[in-house]
Amino acid sequence: MSDIKILLVDDREDNLLSIESIFASDDYRIVKANSGRHALQILLKDQDFNLILMDVKMPGLSGFETASLIYEREKLKDIPIIFITAHSYNEESVYEGYRAGAVDYIYKPIKPELLRSKVAVFVDLHRKTKALLLQEMELRAINKNLESEVKEHKLSEEQVKNLNQALLENIHILENANAELARFAYVASHDLQEPLRKIQMYGNLLKTKYHTVVEDEGNFFIDRMQNGAQRLQLLIRDILTYSRLTDNNISFVRSDLNHIIDEILLDLELRIKESHAQIIVSELPELDVNPGQISQLFQNIIANALKFSRKNIPPEIHITSEIGYAEGEVLPNKSKYCHISIRDNGIGFDESFLEQIFTLFKRLNDSNEYEGTGIGLAICKKIVEKHKGYIHAKSRLNEGSTFIISLPITQSQNDAHKAAQHLESTYR
Repeated sequence: MSDIKILLVDDREDNLLSIESIFASDDYRIVKANSGRHALQILLKDQDFNLILMDVKMPGLSGFETASLIYEREKLKDIPIIFITAHSYNEESVYEGYRAGAVDYIYKPIKPELLRSKVAVFVDLHRKTKALLLQEMELRAINKNLESEVKEHKLSEEQVKNLNQALLENIHILENANAELARFAYVASHDLQEPLRKIQMYGNLLKTKYHTVVEDEGNFFIDRMQNGAQRLQLLIRDILTYSRLTDNNISFVRSDLNHIIDEILLDLELRIKESHAQIIVSELPELDVNPGQISQLFQNIIANALKFSRKNIPPEIHITSEIGYAEGEVLPNKSKYCHISIRDNGIGFDESFLEQIFTLFKRLNDSNEYEGTGIGLAICKKIVEKHKGYIHAKSRLNEGSTFIISLPITQSQNDAHKAAQHLESTYR
C-alpha cells in the first residue's frame, strides 16, 4: 500500500471524482471530504495525510476558513494545502490564501499534468524527508550500539573499522539528502518571491494613490499587509542565504578582520547613531576566511546586539580576540585558533536555551516587539562550520550576552578540521 495519502475537499461529488481520476495512475491513497466540516471530522481521527487539495468556495466553511482551523492543531500544521478555485482572485485574496496556509493555487479547469506535477513535488519532498529520518535513526542505532560495545570492551579492531565504514557511508547518504532538501528550499523560496513582489507593488500603489480616499481603518489594513509582506521577504531572503551555505565549494582568502569590521560599522552607522551605541573594537588578526561569509557572520551578531538592547540603556559592544588552542588540545601539531569575543550589555537570555539559539526559526523573544526571522544565528553557525570552526555563547538575563567565535588561523592544514571537531566537543 502507498505511503502517500491525499485528502480531497470539495462540495461537489463530480469534482471529487474528476480529481481522483487524475491520480488513477499514481500509487496514492485518496480520501474524499464533501465539505470543510467533513474534512475536519476526518482529520480529528486521522492526521496521517501528506497533502490536502481543497476547493476555496464551499457552502458553510470556505477553504480559507477550513485551512485556518486545520492549522490551529499542532499535529496538522505541517500538512501542505493546495487550494483549487474557479475564480481569478485579486492579489489581496491570494495573499489571504497564503496567510491561511496555502502553499500553492490550482485554477479550474484543472490541467491534469500541472496538478500531478505540483503534487509530485510534495510527494518527492515527503519521501526524501522520510529517508532522512530513517537514516538518522540508523545512525543513532549505530552510535548507541558502538557506545555499548566499547563500554563492555567487546569491540575488536575489525569491528570498529566496519562500523566506522558503515557510519561514513550513512553520513554520505545523509549529506546528499540534506543537499537535496537545501536545493528544494532554494527553488521553493525563489519561486515565492514573484507573487510577493506583486503584493508589495500593488500595496505600494494602493497606499500611494488612494491613501486620501481610504478610511483610517483601510490604511491600517494596508500597512499591516505591507508589514507582513516585508517580514515574508526577509524570511525568504534568509532561507535563500541558509540554503546557499550548503555549497561545499568555498574559497578562503587571507583577510584583515579589522577592515571587515570597519565596513560593517559603516553599513550600520545610522542604527549606531540612533541607538547612541558605543562599539569598542580591539586589534584583530588576519585569518584565512571567506570575506563575504565572515562579514555576514559579524554583521548578524553586531546587529542582534543593537536590536536586543535594554530600554533607556545605550548599547555597548566590545569586540576582542586572542590566539590560542582548543581547551585540552592534544593534536600533535597543535592547530592554532583565533577566539573572537563579541560582548554586549543587552537584554541577554536564559542559558538553558543555549543549545537551541543556533537552530532554524528559534526565537526567544516576542516577534511583535523584536523583528526577525529566527534564522540569523543558524546562518552564523553554518558559516563558522564552513570555516572548520565553532561558535558558542554565554549570557544572563538583563546583563548581556557574549558570542565566542573560534576560527583556525589558516585553512591549509588537514588537522584544522579535526581540531575544530575537538573544540566543538569541548564546549558541549
